[in-house]
Amino acid sequence: MTGYLFVALAALVAVAGWRVRRRLRDQTRSGVTDEVVHQIETLGRVDAEDIEPLDMERVRAEEDEFWGQTWDEPEEHR
Repeated sequence: MTGYLFVALAALVAVAGWRVRRRLRDQTRSGVTDEVVHQIETLGRVDAEDIEPLDMERVRAEEDEFWGQTWDEPEEHR
């Protein structure tokens, strides 16, 4: 019985480790690297085909949603 528990626990640990490793590897692929920052500083723009342009409609919608929220005053000022 304890053998089954040990195998199940080992499988859970292996899957969790694999997921963490995969997540960390995916994070390093995307994002702004030091090379991209240097290119922005020197050229003032990014010349890369693998960087997707911003979806301005989505940005506008998110901004409208943010500013459309009501903001309650802190209780100390009431």
